[in-house]
Amino acid sequence: MNFDLDQEHLDLAEGAREFLAAAASSPAAARAALDEGTTSAGGSGNAARPAPAQPAVRPGRAELVKSGFATITVPESAGGGGGSVLQLAVVAEQAGRVLAGPSLVSFARSAALLAGDPDRLAGLADGSLAVAVVDDGGPVLDAIGADTFLARRGGALVCGPGTVTAREPIDPTRGLGDVTLGETVVLAPDAAELWQRGERVGRTILAAEGLGAAARLLEMGVDYAKQRPAFGRLIGSYQAVKHLLVDVYVEVEQLRSLVWWAAWAADRAPAELPLAAAAAKAAAATTLEHAAEAVIQVHGGIGFTWEHDAHLYWRRAKVDRFLLGDDVAAFDEVARLAMEAATR
Repeated sequence: MNFDLDQEHLDLAEGAREFLAAAASSPAAARAALDEGTTSAGGSGNAARPAPAQPAVRPGRAELVKSGFATITVPESAGGGGGSVLQLAVVAEQAGRVLAGPSLVSFARSAALLAGDPDRLAGLADGSLAVAVVDDGGPVLDAIGADTFLARRGGALVCGPGTVTAREPIDPTRGLGDVTLGETVVLAPDAAELWQRGERVGRTILAAEGLGAAARLLEMGVDYAKQRPAFGRLIGSYQAVKHLLVDVYVEVEQLRSLVWWAAWAADRAPAELPLAAAAAKAAAATTLEHAAEAVIQVHGGIGFTWEHDAHLYWRRAKVDRFLLGDDVAAFDEVARLAMEAATR
């Protein structure tokens, strides 16, 4: 049985790479956003007053929507792509490689949560609604630039405007902000299953972005090890460097399998999704952080300077580790679900 991506998915990945290159998505854009910083703003009451657009983040919400990549999982009837979570994960991997923003996680969760709401889905698909999802506690992913927020209140799914206060940007491409909701409307009074579905799809896409970032870090480390001499030899010839990079390679490939499994489960095997999404989230958090630290170490002194791109990926790793629950909570969930399955 072939567990690899088929040609359609490979072509989709190539198209995403070309789009992101044309949209000037790159670590340089992340660096520019970090240098420029963010400001605080928002809305309150009944009127939606959007937070300020995040500086220099590429490709940006409007371009992502226009490309169709961000709305792959929105039904065709609402103006979206009508595609699969696996297709969106393929695109998310490419976005992670270049630290693109805003995150496809927000689009994926919003599409899942708004299932059955054709009007708001249409707004998500045409870009007239800039949606972010509010979790209990902690900053909100892509709050900066959003004008509509989805949240869970007393078991119900609610929607409305909010006041956004930007966080000091560890990774400015993540658009983190604290959100105080204004007046909301109830979209679903009993949304427990819907919320879980959205969270698990979001974890899957977050892991796919982490996969792309970790894979790019590995490439940076290997390329540098092939070029940098030390004591008359290329540093890649030393076992300590080889082992460091091989360990990262193994983790990246293990993560790749988990991401494709979780994305496939989201589309074809919902009973497997809870375990698959938790495993992908946990592995992505640890793999990306390890990859960033290893590549900084391989680069020696230059890797510890803010002028090198490695620190931008390190910043992404530090932020992503705590999005949609931290890795410890995800590993606990994996253990619990595995034990439940073993005792059935």
